[in-house]
Order: sequence, then C-alpha cells, then structure tokens
Amino acid sequence: YVHALYNNDNTLINSIKIINYNIHDVYSPFPIHNLNNVLKLKKTNLSFLSFIYGLLGFCIACILTWYTMIWDWPQNIGGKPSFSWIRNIPSFVPVIFELTIFFSAHFMCITYLIQCRLFPGRVPKNPDPRTTDNMFLLEIHTEKNTEKLADLLKENGAIEVLIKKY
Repeated sequence: YVHALYNNDNTLINSIKIINYNIHDVYSPFPIHNLNNVLKLKKTNLSFLSFIYGLLGFCIACILTWYTMIWDWPQNIGGKPSFSWIRNIPSFVPVIFELTIFFSAHFMCITYLIQCRLFPGRVPKNPDPRTTDNMFLLEIHTEKNTEKLADLLKENGAIEVLIKKY
C-alpha cells in the first residue's frame, strides 16, 4: 500500500490526474465534486433500487388495503360502498403513499449499510483518523516502484507519504 495525505482537495484532484497508477480508494472528510469522474467510477445503482423498493411498498400497500377493507372485513364507513377496491381507491391513497415511502426509505437504509459494509461490530477500514477531520488520503495498491511513486506524490503536493507492506 502507498498512502498519500493531502491537506487540500484541489491538490488531491490534480495529483490523481497526474499520476498513472491504479488508485484503490480515496478518503475524504466531505464529498469532493467531480471525484467520481476523475476516478472513473461507475454510477451507483441506489436510485434504481429505491424505485424497486417503492414499487414493492406500493404493491404490498395495495394488497393490504384490498385484503383488510374489501376481502377480510368489509364495512360501510361514511356511506362508502366496500364491495369494490377500485371505487374506494381515493380513500386508500394515503395508506398506499405512506407504505410506498416507508418501504423505500427503510430498505434504502439497509441497502446503503450493506453496500458500504457498515455491519455492526465491524472494524473500521479507515487507515488514518485524520481523514475524518481535515485531511485527504489517497490509497494506491502497488508493490513495484513504490519509492518512485512516493517521490512523485510528494512533488505533486502530498504532505505525508507512507509505504506499507501487504
């Protein structure tokens, strides 16, 4: 591993553009604009999963309202006929909306925790605690030319460069 610490996000971005190594990860105290494009990361699938979870919540809400108010225990509430789900759909809209949002939000939280590998009891992966305050860390996995890479990183604004063995 080669860890390079920076104190400025612009210096970090410029250094990433200059060096020609495979960058494993970047640690930052805040999101850096355009970092995904510079690292050539693929687009996340979280928005698609959010839609799927909302659709699941919508379907379960429709089944729940139909089952509870039409099939299992039909009642005449406020003069509304309860023999048809389609005729009663306006009164079910709040329940359907709330369950759609509920499913989408809760499953998105679980999906985010799984994708970030933030399981309970897991040891944090952050190699330097200063990256949670004011520093930026560039992590490169390489075993060849580490001294040359360290010199290149220092020339391009790295404050501190650490070389660690696997």
